[in-house]
Amino acid sequence: MSVPTFKEGLEDVVAGQSTICFLDGRAGRLLYRGYDVHDLAKYATFEEVAYLVWNGELPNRSQLESLKGQLIENRELPKPILEMMHGWPHQAHPMEVLRSATSLLSMLDPDAGDNSAAANLRKSTRLTARLPTIVATFDRLRNGQQPIKPDSSLGEAANFLYMLRGQRAPEDEERMLDISMILHADHELNASTFACRVTIATLSDMYSAITSGIGTLAGPLHGGANTAVMNMLLQIDREGGGTPQAAVDWVHQLLEKRTVIMGFGHRVYRTEDPRATWLRRFSEELSKKRGEMKWYEMSRAIEQYMKEEKGIWCNVDFYSASVHYLLGLPTDQFTPFFAMSRVTGWTAHVMEQLAHNRLIRPRAEYIGPEAREYVPVDSR
Repeated sequence: MSVPTFKEGLEDVVAGQSTICFLDGRAGRLLYRGYDVHDLAKYATFEEVAYLVWNGELPNRSQLESLKGQLIENRELPKPILEMMHGWPHQAHPMEVLRSATSLLSMLDPDAGDNSAAANLRKSTRLTARLPTIVATFDRLRNGQQPIKPDSSLGEAANFLYMLRGQRAPEDEERMLDISMILHADHELNASTFACRVTIATLSDMYSAITSGIGTLAGPLHGGANTAVMNMLLQIDREGGGTPQAAVDWVHQLLEKRTVIMGFGHRVYRTEDPRATWLRRFSEELSKKRGEMKWYEMSRAIEQYMKEEKGIWCNVDFYSASVHYLLGLPTDQFTPFFAMSRVTGWTAHVMEQLAHNRLIRPRAEYIGPEAREYVPVDSR
């Protein structure tokens, strides 16, 4: 009898086959359905990428307009969900709200119990349309403001900023957020995507799978890392003066204490994360635009120090922190934003898993005590 080989954290273990996303960790390449993420960030929109990951091909004009129309049509939340959100505690974490609201949506979806390919594609569209509305709605409610209805003239990124801010954002900022959504759309079998696939592999349902993904993403070692990065930068600014040297000194002290520096290192990449390339540029551009270069300069100093001293590259979370902060997202909304972008990839993986499903049931290496004899309670 062969003994299964144990690898902690399933590192480099191939757990399935997929046509959705390809990572080359040594070359720093990320491809969606064969398209390089750099080309998609340059030329595509988030809606095009959503269509691509769901259908395997980029849409033609008619297909793109049809998808945009479906997204716009499904942006508003069902009335019972909106009414419940008005009564939820304002101190709740936005990821708790997103997880709960997403789960509740299943009770109001006519396709909820239908796992056919057509029904799951409709649910994928509804989820992608509604998660941004949940995020923006709760942010306004907790600040004592009325939610803003979606604007049917705007794309997904621009509409989210509009619902969050209460006014149109400049076009360059809308485009930055659109590209950020593209960069976060999928990333192979990361923890949350794997959780989605494990859930749907039991022949559960789309909403249960996505709720599993949201719960997994909430952890600080996954989607919560960029919040930790921004909180570190804010603390350095408050207590250390916010200079590049102060940032380096701060990180040096953390490393002396063997504290993990969030936003660095990756299970797959051994060179620059291609998503970080774009977000670094946006961090610099937005810092200049706001007249607050300290955020970019501190980040750049920390990045260079970590590379020189530890040989560790930054990942997507490091520069996304300052980018999303400068775009006006509250720090505790960084991970919900991640989720409302990644839901396209999650749903694509759910549909792919169902198309060739096999229950995901790995083994564990037992390291407990040897076989023991039962002793009656009075003799113990």
